[in-house]
Amino acid sequence: MTEVIGVRLRGAGKIYYFDPAGQSIDVGSHVIVETIRGVEYGEVVKSRFPLEDKAIESSLKPIVRLADENDAQIVAQNEQEAKKAMEICARKILKHNLAMKLVDAEYTFDRGKLLFYFTADGRVDFRELVKDLASEFRTRIELRQIGVRDEARLLGGLGVCGRPFCCSTFLDGFQPVSIKMAKEQNLSLNPVKISGTCGRLMCCLKYEHDVYAELLRLMPNMRSVVSTPEGRGVVVDQNIIGGTVSVRLDKQKDASPKVFPVKKIKVLREAREDAMDKREMDALKKLERD
Repeated sequence: MTEVIGVRLRGAGKIYYFDPAGQSIDVGSHVIVETIRGVEYGEVVKSRFPLEDKAIESSLKPIVRLADENDAQIVAQNEQEAKKAMEICARKILKHNLAMKLVDAEYTFDRGKLLFYFTADGRVDFRELVKDLASEFRTRIELRQIGVRDEARLLGGLGVCGRPFCCSTFLDGFQPVSIKMAKEQNLSLNPVKISGTCGRLMCCLKYEHDVYAELLRLMPNMRSVVSTPEGRGVVVDQNIIGGTVSVRLDKQKDASPKVFPVKKIKVLREAREDAMDKREMDALKKLERD
């Protein structure tokens, strides 16, 4: 076990671990740290705590120092300069006629590197653009191609729930989200209803998936033949959270289905799950991609 401190370098996103070097730093404090990108300004999101050695990806670097007001002013100035750099970069992209969409720009704290984030449908040969930008800004230039999810995280916005994007507020990273998760939660497989602003499956489908998967394991499939306290019948509906199923009884086929707790029924013949149309599945699979 090694004692570490967790720091976020920019808004929401990955938490990086550093050696507290014996310092006790409160959550919410800002610090200066050294990273592979250079000297950076970050926010402490986890105070000192023990972490298993195998969870530490590389050798720990110590916190350089606590940040002060002057550092905060430098960060604000860097953000203003980065906005100007975006305007210049956008013009140069047009000049070089490159098929790429500029998303954001960022200076490292020490201004040793200027990073530009962009999206594109495929690979882009931006070597001449990098030379042009390096000549303009007189610093190291890095162009980083990102996916649509990262674009949404950087730009921010409101989701269909009316709250700020999870990815731009608290998520540490993107977890795989699949069509199967939506299906197991009995959600409509309409792409409009299960995809986020980024055009990919909503991250929140992952939040309750484990609970649904466990409860669904105890549920008979739709159209399964079951035995109930009132006789034999066929499952016509499931209430996964409530732990009940609706059964159309053989002896009352014209009556409304009866609701029974899962614990009080016995499966006589399990029906197979519905197989989705291949074209429909292929279309929905696109929502899973980054």
